Amino acid sequence: MSALADTWYMTGRAFRAFLRQPMYVAFTLIQPMIWLLLFGQLFKSVTQLPGFGASNYETYLVPSIVVMSGFFGAGWGGMAILDDLTRGVLDRFLVSPVNRASLILGRLIVQVLSIVIQAIIILLFGAAVGASYHHLVMGVLVLMVATNLLATAIGALSYGLALLVRREESIIAASNFVLMPLQFMSTGFMALVLMPHWMQDITKFNPVNWTLVAGRGALGADPDWGPIFENLGYLAVLMVLCAWVSTRAFRSYQRSM
Repeated sequence: MSALADTWYMTGRAFRAFLRQPMYVAFTLIQPMIWLLLFGQLFKSVTQLPGFGASNYETYLVPSIVVMSGFFGAGWGGMAILDDLTRGVLDRFLVSPVNRASLILGRLIVQVLSIVIQAIIILLFGAAVGASYHHLVMGVLVLMVATNLLATAIGALSYGLALLVRREESIIAASNFVLMPLQFMSTGFMALVLMPHWMQDITKFNPVNWTLVAGRGALGADPDWGPIFENLGYLAVLMVLCAWVSTRAFRSYQRSM
């Protein structure tokens, strides 16, 4: 089979596995809307603080929820690889003539589709609760591209970690240790100028914030395309580096068989 055909097969396999979990699908689609309502009500008064820079918190928050949903889902992606490992499925694929890259690409493609569907639902729900978007087509496109670059990078790292540690507890601990701090040390919920100075310095190197700067900026009334494309470039480089790390982990696992 060609690499393209193998990737198509692995994508279909991952998609069918996704659909066989209706409760998981339902929660995946509903949870971002709950986040939008809860965080929107909890933090909406921060727009009154001098220097916040936005008058409508829902408009500010919607890109954050899109990004948060994407990279949180990607961060747990290694659990699916771990399931294949424990059941011996991955080992059987590795002794077959299937293209090795397709084993990861299939899952990443389903992840991208899931993020796009989530993003559309969040954007529509956000508009229903008062968010407004400018430059809708280009803005949404940039937001989705940025979110998927971040999610692909995080997903690749999660897959690599699963192949290295092969322990559910380790993946859970690592995900909890990394994901929440990345989210809260970004401009997801609070403007940069209102953060402590030490946190502002960290935020500049946070890939979650790169994603937010690109996506939120593109949806704004007057986009500054220089920083937007600059942050997309950072995300693209990060994705390539994470894919390389994941590939190295995959080869290490193959040698250990």
